Amino acid sequence: MPIPPILTSAADLLQRYDVLLCDLWGVVHDGRKAYPGANDALPRFRGQGGTVIMVSNAPMTGPAVAELLADKGVRRDTYDAIVASGDIALRHIKDCGYTSVFGIGPRVRDASFFDAVPRLTDDISAADAVACTGLVDDRNETAEDYLPVLSRALALKLPFVCVNPDLAVHVGHDLLPCAGAVATLYESRGGKVFWGGKPHPVAYSTALAMAAELRGSPVAKDRVLGIGDAIRTDVKAAAIAGVDSLFIAGGLHRDELIVGEGIDTVQLGRLLAGDDARPVAVMRNLVW
Repeated sequence: MPIPPILTSAADLLQRYDVLLCDLWGVVHDGRKAYPGANDALPRFRGQGGTVIMVSNAPMTGPAVAELLADKGVRRDTYDAIVASGDIALRHIKDCGYTSVFGIGPRVRDASFFDAVPRLTDDISAADAVACTGLVDDRNETAEDYLPVLSRALALKLPFVCVNPDLAVHVGHDLLPCAGAVATLYESRGGKVFWGGKPHPVAYSTALAMAAELRGSPVAKDRVLGIGDAIRTDVKAAAIAGVDSLFIAGGLHRDELIVGEGIDTVQLGRLLAGDDARPVAVMRNLVW
């Protein structure tokens, strides 16, 4: 199957859409600073009447994501609203009536989520669910380091709330494991997992509802474009939702795909061949 078109400018493509569901890490910033191209392209799209919903698997609340974006130099006029995995997970915890939650993850970094949990406990035997935002020390730990606590949770038959379904993320030049790696391990051993973000339908369905509210009417799916740097989460989420996607090769998969200033088309073909979810176009980075 031929690879999708590789674009050097998104301007013509974006004219076909009214709403962008845009990933953050790897598209808008690299974990440390904003990408200039996205910082320019998204305000241009909004200036022509488009709506941008940032859809993030970050394990934090929307307001905390907004603060993080500002700290990294992302312009406020790049987006209309934020759908964050932290908010999705908190709503799920409330809807399920969990009253005592055992938390896995760095409490300071993910305070916006953990502070909003109804009752956080360090005693797993007193919990009725586990919520994982990530690894406590993601530079030195792997998901397997959590097998003892996961085994205990499995014995107690506790539901597991994955607050960040990403398996890994780039922070600058480093690739670090995320909560999704721990959740995958739990699920592989028979545990029940709620995935609070992409590629699972809850993320894009929440974002589409928000876009409809902002625009005053439902948005036709052929006027919606998902933008992301991960085949497993972003491109797959768009396919599940029935909308188009633009794949950014210079994010999560950059070590596989980027050669100099270009994209290795052979490797791109191999990467896309492994999944039935296919983007309508590919870019190195998002630029107008």
